Amino acid sequence: MIPIQEKYRTQIEALVLLSKKKGHLSQEQVIEAFGNASLSPEEFDQISGILKQSGIEVKVKSQLQEWVESIIIAFILAMFIRTFFIQAFKIPSGSMRPTLLEGDRLMVNKLRYGPQIPFTEKRLPGTSKPQRGDIVVFVFPGDPKRDFIKRLVAFGGERVEIKSGEIIINDQPIEDPVIKNIFYYNRGDYGKLDESITVPEGYVYVLGDNSGSSHDSRFWGYVPEVNIIGRAEFIYWPLDRMRFLHR
Repeated sequence: MIPIQEKYRTQIEALVLLSKKKGHLSQEQVIEAFGNASLSPEEFDQISGILKQSGIEVKVKSQLQEWVESIIIAFILAMFIRTFFIQAFKIPSGSMRPTLLEGDRLMVNKLRYGPQIPFTEKRLPGTSKPQRGDIVVFVFPGDPKRDFIKRLVAFGGERVEIKSGEIIINDQPIEDPVIKNIFYYNRGDYGKLDESITVPEGYVYVLGDNSGSSHDSRFWGYVPEVNIIGRAEFIYWPLDRMRFLHR
């Protein structure tokens, strides 16, 4: 059997030269020096012993340190995905019945409209723009700590009226069956009978599918477009309700 000093002479010499610059070596530097040559734990210990005899300290991570680093990396990766790609959301109330039920868990796509850059009101480019009828999750204007989910009904500059259960936009009833098949009640200061409201530019008007029991734009007004987090894409739990939410 070839002595380990001879087998890995080139790598060991390279590590000795590297240690003169660093003063010490990390476990990763030792492993990296061997490239595709996969070191067994026994070989690593022997090489560490050889280096130690030359006055070179090899800093080896403890199991606790490796565990903590793995947790931190997983957390950073999860936060990155949650911030820029997709976020889980749980339905807290029955305001979107029968489309969404209390306890439904769904995924919100942030890439579709463009994820918001943290601590700013700017967005990265998205794959599409919000569409009428989209089910959107947004930061509630009345309480930034709460996220709401409703159906997008009207955009900035559009005149909205609720008449005989229908949504009238700029004097024309909405024909989209997703909205047309819901009976909307005249409620609140922004959904009064025989009155129309105009959505300000940069805002949207949102309503719950369960119109008789939904705290939505009819009561508290409009949602700034910058408050939109993303589009609800599909229910992933419970399993018997798993499905996509848009055509």
